[in-house]
Amino acid sequence: MVPKSMVEQYIVGDAVVIAPLLGFVFLYYNSLVRFWGLSKLKRRASMEFPKENRINKNGSGEDVGTTDIIIVGAGVAGAALAYSLGKDGRQVRVIERDLNPPDRIAGESLMPGGYLKLIELGLEDCVDEIDAQRNQGKSFHNNRFVQKLRKKAASLHNVSLEQGTVTSLLEENGTIKGGHYKDKSSQMLTAYASLTVVCDGCFSNLRRSLCNPKVDVPSYFVGFILTNCKLSDQNHGAIILADPSPIVFYPISSTEIRCMVDVPSQNLPSLSNGEMSHYLKTLVAPKVFPETYDSFISAIEKKDNIKIMLNRIMADAPHRTPGALLIGDSLNMRHAITGGGMTVALSDVVLLRDLLRPLHDLSDASVVCKYLQSFYTLRKPMSSTINILASVLHKVFSSSSDPTIEDIQHACIGYLRLGGVFSSGLSAMISGLCPRPLSLAFHLFALAIYGFGRLLLPFPSPKRLWNGAKLFWVSSNIIFPILHSEGVRQMFFPLTVPAYYRTPPRNKDLKV
Repeated sequence: MVPKSMVEQYIVGDAVVIAPLLGFVFLYYNSLVRFWGLSKLKRRASMEFPKENRINKNGSGEDVGTTDIIIVGAGVAGAALAYSLGKDGRQVRVIERDLNPPDRIAGESLMPGGYLKLIELGLEDCVDEIDAQRNQGKSFHNNRFVQKLRKKAASLHNVSLEQGTVTSLLEENGTIKGGHYKDKSSQMLTAYASLTVVCDGCFSNLRRSLCNPKVDVPSYFVGFILTNCKLSDQNHGAIILADPSPIVFYPISSTEIRCMVDVPSQNLPSLSNGEMSHYLKTLVAPKVFPETYDSFISAIEKKDNIKIMLNRIMADAPHRTPGALLIGDSLNMRHAITGGGMTVALSDVVLLRDLLRPLHDLSDASVVCKYLQSFYTLRKPMSSTINILASVLHKVFSSSSDPTIEDIQHACIGYLRLGGVFSSGLSAMISGLCPRPLSLAFHLFALAIYGFGRLLLPFPSPKRLWNGAKLFWVSSNIIFPILHSEGVRQMFFPLTVPAYYRTPPRNKDLKV
């Protein structure tokens, strides 16, 4: 009999030979895509410039004037965009529903790729003096980070930040001209702009005017703060792949650790009648790290410490609407298990800033809209890579009675234990450092081969071949629908998308 270790060496050896060959093909094609796409952006010089859920076609309310750009929402995406456009000389009006510090358990972990985008925007000092923790990237209290971003944007003289609720967009002859909103005193006002950017987050009441939203809620995150305990590795978060659901830990200050428990949406216990506390104590607490157990129980018993957040998944499906654009969670959402939301949002901001820089005049909404269609294709490398990984990891590591899912789980863990390009490649994509859909496809394919080979050990048999075939089938049923929702053509064949070749309109193309 051939020793099992020797067979595993052959499988790993084959993977090491096949992987670089496939990787070379994928990366060569991807490098061409990046060269032709990014070179266009790099050639564009930075310039200074002169100073309800439906579209409302009728003007109403007091006119507060016209500006270059209206930004709806001053969260991470909105505040960062306001600052970056203001630095480029645009007149920007930001309308935010509530300028008080937000009270939420999302947006607390900024991946390394997202932090690099923050540096590119000149906003890296916004993680200073908020007790942010080095956690691969940065982790912190969301409200402290958002308030620093808002303060930075409001420091620019050409950026107006005001509290108000945008009730509808203002449309004239098929073009968005601005929006109607209620200020703090409930007075109805109307603001006009050449371009309106909607980034009012996951609860957007305006997205239905600009896209075809199909929101899925696969699970909830039950979050609470632990004190008086430390993780074994202070510079990293931790995830427990437990039954019935994953448990995530990460520091948000020097004295606090956030715990997020994933709970399937179909059986969420009630928080008000004590069912949630009982669920956490009996089913979840026994699975946590010993060093965090006492703090875990204390956090559950602390009044008003438990908060619940929906995990939403929504692929981007924008309508072509002159005068308006969607970015951030208003446009696209993914499961929060990998903490990639802010990285995608900041990547959107950098891309939109670079696309707008060459435009002196935004007044011809039709021409500008046609040009900005490239935004939805150029954002795909970052957004689709992070979105797909988040959805796949959640589906694979959620509780399931299917033994094939367990085989896939073991294959994922074994694949990461191979180290080298296998573990570092996936880690780089999850963290936003390697936003390449073709590299992701390579790793998913290599992982499937590894999982199939693992099931054949120590020798192939009809049963093992059948189990391997089921692994391929179940994996395909998980991955392919996600790939389809993200847009196969835009991800893997962007050169075939007409919008990819859009260049800044010339002055003669714009109405003066």
